[in-house]
Amino acid sequence: MVSLPPVAPFPKASWLQHMSATDWDALVEAWTALSQAYLGLSDDEFRRATTNDESVANFVVTYVSETAASQTSTSTALLKPGFQLTSRLLTLTRPPQLLEHHFLSGFAKVYPKKRAAPLLSQLFTNHAAAIESSLAALKKLLIPHLDAGIKGDLNLVESHLIALSPLLHASPHACILFLAGSDFFDGLVTCFRVMNPPLRKVIITTTYLCLVGLAEAEPPKWAMLSDELFTLKTAADAHQQGPLNVNDSLVAELVTATPLLRVLSRRAEVSEAATDSLKKRITALEPFKKGAMVRPKRLTRRKVDKGKGNQTREDVHVEMHIHRMSQITQVQDLFPDLGAGFVSKCLDEYDDDIEQVVANLLAETLPSRLAAAHRGEPLSSHNEMPPRPDLAPRPTPPLVPTRRNVFDDDDFDHLAADASKISFGKKPAKTADEMLQDKSTAPNKAAILSALANFDSDDDERDDTYDAADVGGTVDSANQEADGANDGNEEALFRAYHMDARVFDRDAATRRGAARTKLREETGMTDEAMEGWAVMLTRNPQQKKRLEAKYAFSGQQAQIERTAWRASPAGSGAEESDPDAGGSRSGRGGHGGRGAPRGRGRGRGGNVAGPTGERETEAARKNKEAHKGSRANHNRRDARAKKMSRGGFPG
Repeated sequence: MVSLPPVAPFPKASWLQHMSATDWDALVEAWTALSQAYLGLSDDEFRRATTNDESVANFVVTYVSETAASQTSTSTALLKPGFQLTSRLLTLTRPPQLLEHHFLSGFAKVYPKKRAAPLLSQLFTNHAAAIESSLAALKKLLIPHLDAGIKGDLNLVESHLIALSPLLHASPHACILFLAGSDFFDGLVTCFRVMNPPLRKVIITTTYLCLVGLAEAEPPKWAMLSDELFTLKTAADAHQQGPLNVNDSLVAELVTATPLLRVLSRRAEVSEAATDSLKKRITALEPFKKGAMVRPKRLTRRKVDKGKGNQTREDVHVEMHIHRMSQITQVQDLFPDLGAGFVSKCLDEYDDDIEQVVANLLAETLPSRLAAAHRGEPLSSHNEMPPRPDLAPRPTPPLVPTRRNVFDDDDFDHLAADASKISFGKKPAKTADEMLQDKSTAPNKAAILSALANFDSDDDERDDTYDAADVGGTVDSANQEADGANDGNEEALFRAYHMDARVFDRDAATRRGAARTKLREETGMTDEAMEGWAVMLTRNPQQKKRLEAKYAFSGQQAQIERTAWRASPAGSGAEESDPDAGGSRSGRGGHGGRGAPRGRGRGRGGNVAGPTGERETEAARKNKEAHKGSRANHNRRDARAKKMSRGGFPG
């Protein structure tokens, strides 16, 4: 057996910038030769060579990873050897690093679906345990961050979902694994509520690829797809009942921005195994589709063409029509690995029909010339340079004929007009003094005397002091009008509210109750109107007070209180005492009321209204005026009177 040298790993993108073109061509040639040498070995020799030496597996892993991470193609000459080495390694030796989801996603991104899908399907069939273990670990990592919403690591979620999209596009088995159970899909619905446009695009792409993958599986998972569509419908209905915008849900964006319903409907019609319930569930999502999407125009910095030299690539990109750029962006939202130039070619092929482009990209049914084209082609290489501006001298065009009118060649044209004849605005015929001296337009003296004779000096003008418009809003005309507007229903509603406010509760039991039914028949109003009237009444204390003053008293009084003076049982003569009460109540105020211990007097040592002859009554009457100065300004009043009696002078 011939011993082959190890294969050097593929360098990182930062190293490639420091390599010259000669060194790079030499490396590509060496990698190609070694790859052909390893591929030329028999199966046993290849297995022994790659088992003892991991350089081949390391080269494949680094090449796929760097090529998938690079925006431009690093080397197209290594694409075929890299695919052949990967296929043979996975078939014969199965290195663990080639079964990780990072490598499989990069492999599905570098190679088209037509070539990558069969190999991935074979791997999931023969080595499902190792691959599913890696994908299950990724799923377990993403679900807590998805459920946490804005509190989760959104950058981690976005980066992992972007890297996972090519694998979901190429492998239906991966789609089945991620949609098994409802936790991953529920996490996508929850995380979509975060207002992060880039993350929302990634979530829509992931959901679309997973659902389409169920229909592309062999055999298709129609039952599982039907359950997922029912979950979509449930999530959309729950979002409509919430406080958020109806059109701002994952389901509405999914069925509007992607051809999901059309793709699933076509596959269900082609397949005879699709049930009627599945078709109905696909149709049930149609009402959630929003109107035509209008993408905002992107602000681009336009460079002024001064005709100095060739036009740059930036100018070519700017001159691309904004509609075409919008179409390219829509396709790249679902396929971020495609270059703008390749997408533009696909749009030209299908007459700018985005849905046909997406459908053919998913089904890998592109024409041969597009299937063989480089998918990462930028836009600048697809557009031709515009022609240089033609700066050849041309004869001067004839001058525009001059417009003429009847005022040509007058004194103003020749600057010979008399300045005294020029005025701005209307020129008065006479001066102010001349107009005052002119008596021709003065009123007739007889007319003035006649007007004075008709004037009645005793005829006062109408007094508008108390008009509604002049009294500062004291007259509420709106309330007066409202008083007679709904007297019939208003009185019935208020009396019902006054009796029991629970008649206006907003629940089904109250609405079916006898009291509500009777009130509804009496007023002719709906339940919503009556409940709204009660809500507005509780929010408007002034309205409630007005209705209480208007309707609370019904003309019936259960008891009329006596107001006549009655002697107290003790003979004190207090007006507030009630002989019928047996001494248990003190006047109208009850126990502790205003007629209790003090009676009418202000003194604290007795009652001045007590029986004459008692010592406490006489002492209270004697000291009644003793302490008034401590509670008012009587002393100052007396002092002022004394000073005024002396002529206003102190002393």
